[in-house]
Amino acid sequence: MSYDRNNVFARILRGELPCHKVCEDEHTLAFMDIMPQTPGHTLVIPRREARDLFELAPDALAATILTTQRVAQAVRQAFAPPGVMIAQFNGAAAGQTVFHLHFHVIPRYDGESLVLHGAKMGDSAVLAGYAERIRACLDR
Repeated sequence: MSYDRNNVFARILRGELPCHKVCEDEHTLAFMDIMPQTPGHTLVIPRREARDLFELAPDALAATILTTQRVAQAVRQAFAPPGVMIAQFNGAAAGQTVFHLHFHVIPRYDGESLVLHGAKMGDSAVLAGYAERIRACLDR
């Protein structure tokens, strides 16, 4: 299957759909998941077209994982969870629903279950506030 240039993340990268940006550079974009599993759930994507981990060139993958680490550190500072889960899925059988490589940065709390992904749309104003909290913690 070839890369779908009209997938939601490709459209966000082109500015056709809005997002609550956390950070961006020439290689990556990080933004709030609109259907968060916990407060602070953030996505990190490469700017290059790649359906999954296996299609992205090593240099772009390196840039993407470095941004993922940077965002995870900021999420940890902003939300003070006892754990941070980094998730990445390859193929529908693995649970991938948007076929543009992406990493989930999900704060985790003792005794709290994850909300089913895609079950509920997050409040836009709340997500904007979360993005601001994370941005304030970047590169501290």
